[in-house]
Amino acid sequence: MKALSLYSWNVNGIRASHKKGFLDWLDKASPDILCLQETKAEADQLPNDLRNPPGYHSYFFSSQTRRGYSGVAIYSKLKPHSITYGFGIPQFDQEGRTIIADYGDFLVLGVYFPNGQGSLERLDYKMQFYNAFLIHIEKLHAKGRHIIVCGDFNTAHKEIDLARPKANETISGFLPIERNWIDQLISSGYRDTFRSFNQAEAEYTWWNMRSFARERNVGWRLDYFFVNEEFMPNVTNASIHQNIFGSDHCPISLDISLKT
Repeated sequence: MKALSLYSWNVNGIRASHKKGFLDWLDKASPDILCLQETKAEADQLPNDLRNPPGYHSYFFSSQTRRGYSGVAIYSKLKPHSITYGFGIPQFDQEGRTIIADYGDFLVLGVYFPNGQGSLERLDYKMQFYNAFLIHIEKLHAKGRHIIVCGDFNTAHKEIDLARPKANETISGFLPIERNWIDQLISSGYRDTFRSFNQAEAEYTWWNMRSFARERNVGWRLDYFFVNEEFMPNVTNASIHQNIFGSDHCPISLDISLKT
């Protein structure tokens, strides 16, 4: 059996995270595959040690709508068979939100899902993105592919997934329509890997830095690894790393085992 560790982290600006010790963390954690969200940079804006860390293949997909916005990346010790930038719908791909790595045995989709808090138009954009994305992964799954989706979903699924559910019932990120989409994802045959191993409360991945929420652990679980049901026997653990700083999000991880 071959064991692999996958991590996902919304770094809220890869250059800012770099100044806070990102590469030291990368060296210590040593993930086999790392998906980043909200990189807020293009590859040519990064220093070489960040663009090409030793031992990793690196891939970056940035927003075409404005510089310093959105963006995703993958660092991988394994060279993927292929990398796909976006999922084929220009209105979503132009914001640099999805990167797909094909490893043969499975696909990894690193996604920075839209935030719906800015306006009703952005909430509608988020829901359109959600729905189009689910259609896309269902097409991939129908071809017999194993699916690993990770990233910042910008929605807390259940009341257990945020510190103050009642106070946020009318706030994007915990609206019924957003939570129902995660229900739909699960009913389509995808597993929330963390909740498959851990039903504890106060397990969050994002905190509002303006209100010292992290010090009080008043947070939200917005970051997930989902896998298709048939792949779940390969999953050995899923974790949240609340002790890792450097962003308003913390990293999450997934451990898998594959037959060699």
